[in-house]
Amino acid sequence: MKGVLTIFKKELIRFLSDRRLMVGILIPGIVIYIMYSFAGTALSDLAGVDEDYVPTIQVVNLSESIGSIFESTELEIENIESDEIETAKSEITEKNLDLLIVFPENFDESFMAYFTEAEFTAPNIEIYYNSASTESQSAYMTVTALLDAYESQIANVFDINNSENTYDMATETDSIAMVLAMILPLMLMTMLYSGCSAVVPESIAGEKERGTFATMLVTPIKRRDIAIGKLLALAIIAMISAASSTLGTILSLPKMMGEVYDDMNMNIYSVQDYLMLAVVMVSTVLLLVGIVSLISAFAKTTKEAQSYSTPVMMIVMVLGLSGMLESTASQNLTAYLIPLYNSVQCMLGIFSFETFPSGVAVTVATNGVLTILCVFILARMFNSEKVIFSR
Repeated sequence: MKGVLTIFKKELIRFLSDRRLMVGILIPGIVIYIMYSFAGTALSDLAGVDEDYVPTIQVVNLSESIGSIFESTELEIENIESDEIETAKSEITEKNLDLLIVFPENFDESFMAYFTEAEFTAPNIEIYYNSASTESQSAYMTVTALLDAYESQIANVFDINNSENTYDMATETDSIAMVLAMILPLMLMTMLYSGCSAVVPESIAGEKERGTFATMLVTPIKRRDIAIGKLLALAIIAMISAASSTLGTILSLPKMMGEVYDDMNMNIYSVQDYLMLAVVMVSTVLLLVGIVSLISAFAKTTKEAQSYSTPVMMIVMVLGLSGMLESTASQNLTAYLIPLYNSVQCMLGIFSFETFPSGVAVTVATNGVLTILCVFILARMFNSEKVIFSR
């Protein structure tokens, strides 16, 4: 460990004592905070519903005239009694039920009164949903569109949600969590990679380019220890850079999201959630540092290393975007064996309150094994004169 600590301290001191490098590491977080605070653009829900998904819908006092409309669609309707309404509302809040439709009693008679009575009051159909659930929101839009289309063929013979009742069963916490689960995995993955790409090429390819790397290799320190020491030091520097950018992003979210999320804060998550997130992020940044280190060791110059790293950046961004297109984290352990994608799934699960502890454990183990493999390959590359002296 003596050799590892020597390289580790050398790298940390070199970066921490260089004011220009430290400013370059910390400034992105400040810039992000300023830009996002003044942007003020509302984010659209990019998450979609699977084409094969069939929403769960419960109905009270189903109208015979409108029931025929539902039969012509693929919607599955379950009839329940009036005394089950409150239970159904709770199920919607907990995202176990997508929609609750309550027709007033004698709806068909009230419906027909439009054609026979001079004074007519349109009966009100109540539809309860959860805007924090993509499936529930989609079902709500589908049903209201069906009812509006049916009514437009006749006249204004009924209303939808025309009362002071609260029909959106989503809690404020659920709504905030849904937004954070959409955007933070992409942002965190991008920040982690940006931190790695900012320091790793300079430390390895940069030293090769300046000719100082060869001097280090003639010391009595094992090549493996050099690889481990550099990787650990670079991981810490990359985490500092990522933490700065992430903090700027999180602090700017309430302003970026508008008045609806003025009270947004991260207190909705527990200490356990943050600990799992930290473990996932550390394992991810170690893997990213390992990958970029291999690329930098192969490259002849810093610019060449950054150029070779571009495909990795694109992969990271695509995987981060996949979190925005999925409403929930995967419960399949196989998905957590895929490098980097597993980190996105863990973050998605943590931020959406659907943590999969087994998936987190598999992710950390997978990233750890791959990081060790990167260290082994990097040490072998350091032993190759063709690699080290290629300038």
